[in-house]
Amino acid sequence: MPERTVDLRSDTLTMPTETMLEAMRRAPVGDDVYGEDPTVNALEELAAARMGMEAAIFVPSGTMGNTCALLAHTHAGEEMVVEDLAHIYNWEAGAYANLAGLTVRSVRGEHGIFTAAQLEAALRPDNPHFPRQTLLCLENTHNNAAGAVWTPAQMEAVSSLARGRGLAVHLDGARIFNAAVALGVDAREFSRHVDSVMFCVSKGLSAPVGSLVCGSRNFIERAYRARKQLGGAMRQAGVIAAAGIVAIQQMTARLAEDHANACRLCEGLNKIPGISARQAPVPTNIILVDVAGLGWTSAELISRWKPAGVLCNPRPPSGVRLVTHRHISAADVDYALEITREIVEKKNP
Repeated sequence: MPERTVDLRSDTLTMPTETMLEAMRRAPVGDDVYGEDPTVNALEELAAARMGMEAAIFVPSGTMGNTCALLAHTHAGEEMVVEDLAHIYNWEAGAYANLAGLTVRSVRGEHGIFTAAQLEAALRPDNPHFPRQTLLCLENTHNNAAGAVWTPAQMEAVSSLARGRGLAVHLDGARIFNAAVALGVDAREFSRHVDSVMFCVSKGLSAPVGSLVCGSRNFIERAYRARKQLGGAMRQAGVIAAAGIVAIQQMTARLAEDHANACRLCEGLNKIPGISARQAPVPTNIILVDVAGLGWTSAELISRWKPAGVLCNPRPPSGVRLVTHRHISAADVDYALEITREIVEKKNP
């Protein structure tokens, strides 16, 4: 058995706090499909307020939340514009196509962020040979770009252009509070530039399950219908919504600790010959590591780390993704670095 487990696969691994468990035990509940669960209603009101939106809807997952937004904003046969490595495009089982019926126009950004000029080049002319572009999707923080942060100004530039061309703007804000903490701004500084936003309470915020989709009341009415179509209507969901309330109220500010531990880990890995680790220009809690310099594949690094209790997700051919969270301490980071130095030294005695 390893000395300890340092599970860096995802911040979805965070477990509910004692305060959350007690809130879940005491939560008043009702049938949410009838709008009668007071705890769900309270969570949705809190989420909408935190995003500066009129209304919100509670859904089981971020993927469902994004899909609800696609269905609410668009019609089958239309096109959405996204960054080339966006989660909604690459990691959500093709829901944009097989559920929403959309095509995609992708823009390759730098660290997952593209400019208004790049968006301008991707916008199609009004021509019957092309699908109608009706939605721009942004992602903040950007998962596949090492948790890169769009600044409010960067978002405003592309959103203003898109809206001027008649496109709605949706924000995949699964980790929007990481972005807010990293820049020291209120989350509403991002959400005010979009028409809808989805954020997760189960990524880094320690709630066991759930995401919120926020927007105008008319948009949320459409998203509600989409949630039903996707099988996401829940009954006495206040039991889990209670943890979401605690997550939003108590767990966002402490994300700075995760960012600090990620920086500590990234800096330490870069001191080990043959390993290249990187974070985004505005670092958050995600690190992308490459071991091509050691001649290893992703699978080979994982197989060396796992017996020592260090866990991660592959990014082939020679990379892995590491994500810090509430259950990763500075001591865990130091342990992971020590183990890594040892396995590299065994390769190169």
